[in-house]
Parts: sequence; structure tokens; C-alpha cells
Amino acid sequence: MAMYLRFSSAFLAGVTPFVNLADSPVRQAFLPPITDMRTVRVTTYAVASNRDTSMAGKREPRGIMKPRPVSPEMQAFLGGVSEIPRTEALKLIWAYIKQNNLQDPENKKVIVCDEKLKKIFAGKERVGFLEIAGLINPHFLK
Repeated sequence: MAMYLRFSSAFLAGVTPFVNLADSPVRQAFLPPITDMRTVRVTTYAVASNRDTSMAGKREPRGIMKPRPVSPEMQAFLGGVSEIPRTEALKLIWAYIKQNNLQDPENKKVIVCDEKLKKIFAGKERVGFLEIAGLINPHFLK
């Protein structure tokens, strides 16, 4: 009990006692001495499944990677393509923007639309780059 009171009074006084665990009798009695500290590397290997190897890497695309039919406006912009994944359409739109230098010089996050882009961006003059995915969404038919 006296030790408890002594520790708590030292704690309350703002004094923190230092305990060196490496030299403590408990550490020396139960654990081997710390002589060599090495980093251990763990290597894991993937295990092949029992699936047919002819199908490996040829999974059918899903979600935004799956080709979808597009609206006539988007077909005209893409050069007559009737089905395309959203990711590819977005890449082609960005390529068109970069090729024709349609980004605002002061703020590269804003695209200044020409007549061709206005048709697929709901007639807007200026579009933020985060808006593009939402604006092309209605052009992908289900």
C-alpha cells in the first residue's frame, strides 16, 4: 500500500518514474537477453486456383468497363461508335479536350466547351472536370 501511495503522489506531483525494462529482474528471469535486433521479412505467394487456365485474365467486363450503347449525340462525337465503355469514352473526351486546347488557361480544372462538346455537355459553355462524368451519364443507354 505504501508503494501505491508513493507512486501516486509522485504521479500527482508531475514526476514520472523511469523503469528500465531491459535491466529489470523480471525481464532477466523470463526472457533471453536482447543482443541482436533483426528485421524479419515475410514473403507470401499466391496459390493458383483450380479454375480452367484458358479463362485466366479473360473475365467479362463489368460496371463502367462494360460496353454500353450510346446516344446519337455521343455517337456523332465519337465518330460513329455505337457501343463503348464509359472509361474509353472519357479517355476520348479528354484526348479531344487536350488536342483542341479547351482548358481554361487560368484554371486548368475548367473546360471551355466548343460546339461539339456543348452537344454532349447539355449546352453548357464551361464545365468543371469533375462534372464530365455526370454530364456524359445520360448518353449511355441501358
